[in-house]
Amino acid sequence: MPTLNPYLSFQNQARAAMEFYQSVFGGDLEISTFGSYEGMVQDPSENDLVMHAQLTSPDGMVLMASDTPSGMPYTPPAGISVSVSGDDEPLLEGLWNALVDGGAVTMPFEVPPWGGRFGMLRDKFGIDWMVAYSPES
Repeated sequence: MPTLNPYLSFQNQARAAMEFYQSVFGGDLEISTFGSYEGMVQDPSENDLVMHAQLTSPDGMVLMASDTPSGMPYTPPAGISVSVSGDDEPLLEGLWNALVDGGAVTMPFEVPPWGGRFGMLRDKFGIDWMVAYSPES
């Protein structure tokens, strides 16, 4: 069965962002740098940039990311949000509070017309998130 995992692109912030997300979601974080593989970057000052990072939470969520070296075009993420949802309201509220730390609320985590709770934010790394609580029926 295929899986769908968000893969975030950063410019020199992937390590800090993924360590932040690990503090939010918990789990195991694996990071490979460009310097770990010969010839991956032309500028040796970029050897410590993240070529690939993968965070696997205790709940099985997987979030991946990398830095974009200077020799490649970089466009900040736009038109996409990472969504976290479920039926555990205290857990989701805790994730909301952690993700919004240092970021900005786009839509407060409140009760929408369809019920439950829903909110949108942009975290301190410029990534848009949606958090949705839907109580069990």
